[in-house]
This record gives sequence, C-alpha cells and structure tokens, in this order.
Amino acid sequence: MHHHSSDYPRPQLVRNDWTLLNGTWDFAFDDEEAGLQRKFQDGLPKGKTIQVPFAYETRLSGIGDPASHPCVWYERKVSLQKKPHSRILLHFEGADYESEVYVNGSFQGSHRGAYERFTFDITEAAVEGENRITVCCRDTLSAEQPRGKQRWERDNFGCWYVQTTGIWKSVWLETVPDPYLERVKLTPNLEEGTLSVEAVVVSSEEPAGELNLAAKASFSGQSVAKSKVCLQRESGHRYAAQFTLGVSDRTVDPWGIRKWSPEDPALYDLELTVTGGAGEPDTVYSYFGMREIRIANGNILLNGAPIYLKMILDQGYWPASGITPPSEQALVEDIEKIQKLGFNGLRKHMKIEDERFLYWCDVKGMLVWSEMAAAYAFTDQAVTQFTDEWMQIVQQNYNHPAIITWTPFNESWGIPEVRTNRQQQNFTEAIYHLTKSYDAMRPVIVNDGWEHTVSDILTLHDYEEDGAVFLERYLGHRDEITSAKLFHCRAKPAMAEGYDYRGQPILISEYGGIAFSQKKEGEWGYGNSVDNEQDFLARFEKITDAIKQVPYITGYCYTQVSDVEQEVNGLMTADRAFKVDPEKIRRINEAGTPLHG
Repeated sequence: MHHHSSDYPRPQLVRNDWTLLNGTWDFAFDDEEAGLQRKFQDGLPKGKTIQVPFAYETRLSGIGDPASHPCVWYERKVSLQKKPHSRILLHFEGADYESEVYVNGSFQGSHRGAYERFTFDITEAAVEGENRITVCCRDTLSAEQPRGKQRWERDNFGCWYVQTTGIWKSVWLETVPDPYLERVKLTPNLEEGTLSVEAVVVSSEEPAGELNLAAKASFSGQSVAKSKVCLQRESGHRYAAQFTLGVSDRTVDPWGIRKWSPEDPALYDLELTVTGGAGEPDTVYSYFGMREIRIANGNILLNGAPIYLKMILDQGYWPASGITPPSEQALVEDIEKIQKLGFNGLRKHMKIEDERFLYWCDVKGMLVWSEMAAAYAFTDQAVTQFTDEWMQIVQQNYNHPAIITWTPFNESWGIPEVRTNRQQQNFTEAIYHLTKSYDAMRPVIVNDGWEHTVSDILTLHDYEEDGAVFLERYLGHRDEITSAKLFHCRAKPAMAEGYDYRGQPILISEYGGIAFSQKKEGEWGYGNSVDNEQDFLARFEKITDAIKQVPYITGYCYTQVSDVEQEVNGLMTADRAFKVDPEKIRRINEAGTPLHG
C-alpha cells in the first residue's frame, strides 16, 4: 500500500532509489570543540563507534553516557554511484541541535533545530566510489532552545528526563533525477470533492523546454483523477505549480468521496511525475485522506459531525533508546495498544515524532494533536529559534490527515508571564496567526492547560482525582471556569488577562495521571498512588465518568500511555506491558460517550 516499504523514513514522498545510513558510525566526543580547528572533517580520532540513529545518552547507541557533551562528531564511509542528470540528496530526519555536514572534507551546509527533517544536496562534493560523510553536532543545556522533556539541569527532576544530543532519527541518501519534486502540499476540500496540490520542483540544469507535472489519484487501484500542468519558474532553480484534482467518483463511494475517519481510515494514493528534464522523469508516490476538521458551536467537527475526543498523552519515550523509537514496529505497537485501550486520539507530548509514526496513525485512524517541544526561557533568541523551527515542522507534517490540531505551547512553558505580559502574549498571537497563514484548516491551541490567549480550543489540565469534587467544580460553572479570573487549576486561570472566552470547544486535555507502581524512591504521579488494579479502575472510572457528565466538555486526554523514568502514571510500564486489563479501560472509555449539541 502507498508503495511504502518498512523503514522508509518519509512515507509522504516515496521514491525507489534510496539508502538507509543507520548503523555503525565512527564517533567522537569533542568537549573542547577542537574539531573544527584540528580539521576533524579530515577524519575523526579513532576509537569510539555509535549506533545511529540512537543518541549517545541511550543504551542502544552502544555508549550509554547520560552526561552532557556540547559537541560530538560522526563519520562513516559510503559508496556512491554518480549518474548523469541526477542529484544525490543526504537527509537527516532529526539531529539535536546545530549540525554541520561535510562530504570528503568539504562543507555542505548547516542546520539549526532539533525536531525536523533537513536535507543537503551533496552532488558536487560526491565522487564515484567511496565517500566520507562527517557530521558535527553541537547541543547545549540552554533553556532558550526548544527541548521538550530534555532536562536542562545535570540530573532528572519533576517530569524532565535525560537530554538528547546529536543524531536521533534516521539518516539516509536518495538519488533523484534532475529536475526533481522537492515538496508537495496537499489540502483536501470535502465540500468541493477536490484535492488542492501545491508542488515545488528543483532543476539545477536549465530545462530545454517546459517542465511538466503529471498527477494521478486513485483509491484501492481505481483511478479517480488525472491532471497534467506546466511548471512555472518561481526563482533560480525552483519551479512551482498549483492545481486542483476533482477526486469525487461514485464507483469508489456512493456519495463520491470516501472520507477518512478513525472508524474508516480511508487513504487515496497519489502518483506525481515530473517530466521535461534531460534525464529520467521523477516519479514520486504519496497519499492523502479526504477529511475535514473545523470548529462550530462549541464542538470539534470531523467531516461535519461533532466528535468527542478520547485521547491519551503520549510522550514517545523508550527506556533503551530515549525519544528515538527502537524500531518501526515499536511505533505500530504503541498505536495498536492505544486503540486497544479504547482511545480515539493521542496528544503527542513535547516532541515531534518520527514521521513513520504519523504514517501509521494515518493508516490506522489514530487522531493526533501535534505539540511543539517547549523552550523554557523567553528571550529574543528563544522567540527566533522557536518560530523558525515550529514553522518548518508545520510545513513538514501538514499532509498527514491524522493530525487534527497544532499545539505550539503547553502550560506557559517558555512564556512564564503570559497571563499578564503583553510581549509574551504577542508572541503566542504571532505563532497562532503564522500557523494559520500556512494551514487554514486545523485548529490551533495556544497554551494548552491554562492562561490561553487566542486559541481555537480551550483546554484545561485538571488532576482532580475525586469525581464528585470534579462535578461540583464544573457542572453549571462554565462561565467561571472559562474566565480570566477564577484560578481553576494549580492556581492558574483558563484565560490570560485581556482575553475572553469566545465559545470555543472545552476539553480536559490532561487528567488522571494515576500513579500505580512498586513504590521506588523518587517515583511519582498526580494525587495519591494506588497499588492494585481494582483501586486503579475505580478511580479511573469515577473521574472519566465525571468528565463525560459535564455537558460543555467535548473530550479528554488521560495522562499517560506509559511510565517514563521517574514518572509512573502510565497505563503501561516503560517496557509497554499493560498494568491494567486494557479491555476494562476500553469499556470505561466507550461507556455512554455524550455528544452535547
């Protein structure tokens, strides 16, 4: 399906000619940052090796050193074939935080940002046969850079864990025809029965004639639309096209469109071909889901119908590999287990997950809130770095139908004075509007938890463990709960000063967090801990039912999927064993879900 083979790092844009560079690389710590003076790009000091893509802090890297090292080097040899009229691209799915890349000692470029993909065209530096790829990564414990759950102190504290340094997602090579499709933005329109396609093509050679882009959309092998357009030069080597495919077809669905939803995660295939260059055509395979997400009358509407969100907080953390999934299978297993527990969505917390995870959410119908990794300081530098990285992430993951919400801020992290400080409020408004300027479709949550400014959904974090107390607080008290005055949770109001509640859907986007553990030193959860399944289920049921009884609440997000280091409030252990019978949790989740008009 979708021409996607296991371990292919970019399922949204698939070509056949690619090489994964994960595995053993030479490695060196460079705490003095002497490498650039000593020309490490000519070769690393021999001795250490590392298993890419695992950060040196993790066990699976083969090093397992939790200490912070500000500068690390990687190197490996790779054999390349140079073809006429083609380019060789080197892709990094994620490296934290500043990366410099050399090929055969020649500088190829640098990138700043921890969580998004970046690419270098290494054609000019590459030679036929053996090549040497060298990467220098610098990272800091600075609170100004987006770091999510990566600690900025020497030891773990609260809900912050070991940092991640250097390469932590797949590294891979791709040989592409010249010209080639660089990116594509796919926007479904259910009402019109169309898919809007915006494509960018790069051609390093001056084309003899015109460049064309052909698009073919199909569903389960049945063709639904074809189009061919002429690409227009945008600037220099870049060409672009924007066109619309009518994908309505009554042989696919009696109503013309097979809608994507959690119950029926229907995906269409898309084949794109660039022609007109001197070399081979560039054929790329993609896919899309026809679905609509919008907000009306205090509800979140999926494909025009109100949806009650039953989500779980997912930190995507593994004991042996940190924030890097140990395998693609581990990602699939997490999604399947979350579905087994009866949740229809997840809030990917404080990280941008491997794109294969989003692919499997698309395939399996798992709704996703995509949340940025927070910075923890408010400075000019922090604003610049955050904005740049966030917009790259929104663009990179835009096409995934599973993502229904962008969440750039959480719990005032990185904007500590947002309740009263106009400058910090302006930052949140800017990010909200920038996100909307690129994505007209999805709701944006600004400051999940409390002290919201402009936000399409009002989300509250409330770890109250007693159902009766929760009901007393919320039932009939919508106006107080949604004001800038009442301190509802951890002494924070729902709205920042100067902002009013405007009828947005209301969700409890963190609750529960019930600690269920063997009581080791330093372990914690929210409220009192429980020591058996029966007590756990009783508490889970009471509080979940209480949330469902409040007519103006349209969903919830339980904390959390699995234990993470010192935080033991998962429904599973850190190794993904269920602590409670998933069937019992599922029954509670599925019982009497209200949809209040």
